[in-house]
Amino acid sequence: MTLTTTLKVAAAAACLVAFSGCNNLKPLQADIDGIKSQISKLTGDTAKAQSDATAASSAAASASSAASSAQSTANQALSASQSNQTAIEAINEKIDRMFKKSVSK
Repeated sequence: MTLTTTLKVAAAAACLVAFSGCNNLKPLQADIDGIKSQISKLTGDTAKAQSDATAASSAAASASSAASSAQSTANQALSASQSNQTAIEAINEKIDRMFKKSVSK
C-alpha cells in the first residue's frame, strides 16, 4: 500500500506542478504582445519603403523622359548647325568666285 500511496502522491504533485506552470502565462502573453508590436512596426516600415520606392521609380521615369527630350532637342540643334554650316560654306564659295571674277576683270 505504501508504494501505491507514494505513486498517487507523486502523480498528484506532478499534476500540481503542470497546472501551476499553465497558470503562469503572463510572461508568454507579454512576449506575444511584443512580437505583435514589432510586426505592426515592420508592416508600417515596409509600407513606407514601398511608397518611397514607388516615388523613386516615378522620379526616375520623369528624369528619363526629360533626358530623352533634351537629347531630341540636342539632335535638332546639331542638325540645324550642320545645315547652317553647309549654307555658310556655300555662301563663302560664292563670295570667293565673285571676288575671283572681279579681280580677273
